[in-house]
Amino acid sequence: MLKKLDKKDEESGGGSNPFQHLEKSAVLQEARVFNETPINPRKCAHILTKILYLINQGEHLGTTEATEAFFAMTKLFQSNDPTLRRMCYLTIKEMSCIAEDVIIVTSSLTKDMTGKEDNYRGPAVRALCQITDSTMLQAIERYMKQAIVDKVPSVSSSALVSSLHLLKCSFDVVKRWVNEAQEAASSDNIMVQYHALGLLYHVRRNDRLAVNKMISKFTRHGLKSPFAYCMMIRVASKQLEEEDISRDSPLFDFIESCLRNKHEMVVYEAASAIVNLPGCSAKELAPAVSVLQLFCSSPKAALRYAAVRTLNKVAMKHPSAVTACNLDLENLVTDSNRSIATLAITTLLKTGSESSIDRLMKQISSFMSEISDEFKVVVVQAISALCQKYPRKHAVLMNFLFTMLREEGGFEYKRAIVDCIISIIEENSESKETGLSHLCEFIEDCEFTVLATRILHLLGQEGPKTNNPSKYIRFIYNRVVLEHEEVRAGAVSALAKFGAQNEEMLPSILVLLKRCVMDDDNEVRDRATFYLSVLEQKQKALNAGYILNGLTVSIPGLERALQQYTLEPSEKPFDLKSVPLATTPITEQRMESTPITAAKQPEKVAATRQEIFQEQLAVVPEFRGLGPLFKSSPEPVALTESETEYVIHCTKHTFTDHMVFQFDCMNTLNDQTLENVTVQMEPTEAYEVLCYVPVRSLPYNQPGTCYTLVALPKEDPTAVACTFSCMMKFTVKDCDPTTGETDDEGYEDEYVLEDLEITIADHIQKVIKLNFEAAWDEVGDEFEKEETFTLSTTKTLEEAVGNIVKFLGMHPCERSDKVPDNKNTHTLLLAGVFRGGHDILVRSRLLLLDTVTMQVTARSSEELPVDIILASVG
Repeated sequence: MLKKLDKKDEESGGGSNPFQHLEKSAVLQEARVFNETPINPRKCAHILTKILYLINQGEHLGTTEATEAFFAMTKLFQSNDPTLRRMCYLTIKEMSCIAEDVIIVTSSLTKDMTGKEDNYRGPAVRALCQITDSTMLQAIERYMKQAIVDKVPSVSSSALVSSLHLLKCSFDVVKRWVNEAQEAASSDNIMVQYHALGLLYHVRRNDRLAVNKMISKFTRHGLKSPFAYCMMIRVASKQLEEEDISRDSPLFDFIESCLRNKHEMVVYEAASAIVNLPGCSAKELAPAVSVLQLFCSSPKAALRYAAVRTLNKVAMKHPSAVTACNLDLENLVTDSNRSIATLAITTLLKTGSESSIDRLMKQISSFMSEISDEFKVVVVQAISALCQKYPRKHAVLMNFLFTMLREEGGFEYKRAIVDCIISIIEENSESKETGLSHLCEFIEDCEFTVLATRILHLLGQEGPKTNNPSKYIRFIYNRVVLEHEEVRAGAVSALAKFGAQNEEMLPSILVLLKRCVMDDDNEVRDRATFYLSVLEQKQKALNAGYILNGLTVSIPGLERALQQYTLEPSEKPFDLKSVPLATTPITEQRMESTPITAAKQPEKVAATRQEIFQEQLAVVPEFRGLGPLFKSSPEPVALTESETEYVIHCTKHTFTDHMVFQFDCMNTLNDQTLENVTVQMEPTEAYEVLCYVPVRSLPYNQPGTCYTLVALPKEDPTAVACTFSCMMKFTVKDCDPTTGETDDEGYEDEYVLEDLEITIADHIQKVIKLNFEAAWDEVGDEFEKEETFTLSTTKTLEEAVGNIVKFLGMHPCERSDKVPDNKNTHTLLLAGVFRGGHDILVRSRLLLLDTVTMQVTARSSEELPVDIILASVG
């Protein structure tokens, strides 16, 4: 019995862990008591408890130590004390993977398992199955079958659960116990039925037809166990998801029928399964939502929590389906359980009207200090979604977020708020100055380096475009004076961006940067010196290229290319165009990467997909003179159906003057081997096929790769769009399906593939330009061209923007792909790099009347990319 602690004991620390200062050697010394006669059950059980505590705390027991203690413990089977016997079973299970020769207790466990003492039989089964390997399992198979159908529920459940664990190592043996498991599945005991169904399902899980039959059989006759119902619901919903079965199937009907079950857990499981099924319509969700609505008024806190949490998930995808529950959710806002109140509020934020926002914000602020950071993050995410839904409410929401930002909280919570404020700034230009001011105040005492550098980056990007940019300088320079080196480096970069975009402020910025040149940290000094040198030249092109937009190359790729250049000395200067491009600017790549301390060696950076392709293509002799790989298509194109006898996928690789088509082939016929496989290509435009690199042999179910090399059009370089008709040619040899040995010389054959299209997007790599105007000025207007087109098939601006971005394969800058509501004009800004390393920028002005009219202005450092863009659009 536990001794009740009085107040004096509590004050003296009487409630502390009695095992806190255990030493392994002392406990193992105590274990010698097991050898004494007569056995002291109480003392021995206490020592076993200590050993189990040490193991579970991660204490390492050597094999010899564990084996000695284990053999001493086996003598305790001489005692019939029930508590000591059950402690022995637990110790056997824990030490089975540490000690040697644990199998020696098999006879003792088998005796207990088949004995008359029911309290021993169940634990003995579990311990025996823990120490039995696949070779010894057949020796106890007869006893296991008997235990599964035992009339004592604890014994039957123990045998079923142990069988489930044994499936991992001895599937074929346990599979023979299916008849006994089916008998147990009709048991009146709810746990036995649940465990029996679990075993039957895991035996048949790879046979969908058998699983469907099992569900049909047990649901037709009804189940006694609510746990079994819950498992059947999960199995049925998994079948629905995997097989993409329509909603009028018996499986869905079964799940829906469980909404009327007498057990609350079954009803909730069914409702949860329905709302989590992909592709459910609002009509199909309605019965589940109605049930969850009833749970919202339940006197049980667990049911209210489950209901509101699930409704919160539904509100993310189908807010209209949850609107009917708004009144019940409002009643939960004042719930004594703060977790329920938080979820109710966040659900209302997703489903409520614009007029209810102010009231909800007041209710949230009344208990925000009482809930955990985890739930605060949920609230912030709901507010973020609300900002996108009701942009006119940004002032109210921004003030609330800033109040939260000033309160105490962990990194994840503060990052969620900062992310939310930044998204509001990006979505709503009216909120920019308010949001930046709030963030400036936050970094005055921000303890998180990642957030401080991110906000400084945002200030450098957005601050110079505001009406009064000078007011942010004080906040930024304070970081140079007060913070540590990483934040100081970010502040120097932000200052340089203000100087690059505002001539009036440039003299002041230069003074501040000169002070930074004397900084203690190398990175800060280097940045200040570099930016100072660029800004003093007062050239827009230099500012754009080195401060505002930065390099658009991959940092790991640049490192590898420079290392390669130093290993192979050349008289030619290093060409930056040979470095793979990055989809994020180099400034953001640096922000996202974790700083490496002097003591820590840099980890090896994983090669990108394009670099892997470049290495694969470089070893093919026919491709050695092609130069650096410019672009590989993001996804392979399927040229056959997935279930045909030959499966072919094509990846397009673009070089400066050539394209390589990589065909990944699979032969699905086990009685054939293909040899000398090539894909012959016929172009519709002026592309020229130069050579084919075949797959020498393509046995059954083994992948192989062949290539086709083509030269890009020279006579008409603007004709880049092309369709290739493809034909696979090969030699077929019949073979033995079992050995794979061919038995004849074979014959020539061919197989028609789908046509392959080349578009303008295959010749352009996406890049981000943080400051489009600066990039536009940097490229200059020497090769600028402009044309107007009518998009006769397009009816909305959103559709037009989406089609243009997809067609040209360029990156939309400054969120210009987001079309404001109720607008009939819009400007889309696109940036990319044309093969050969030439920047290409497009400004597309769209006007919506009856159809969409588009004025396209393109700029590049060369004339060809501009001509190709306009020819492709036309």
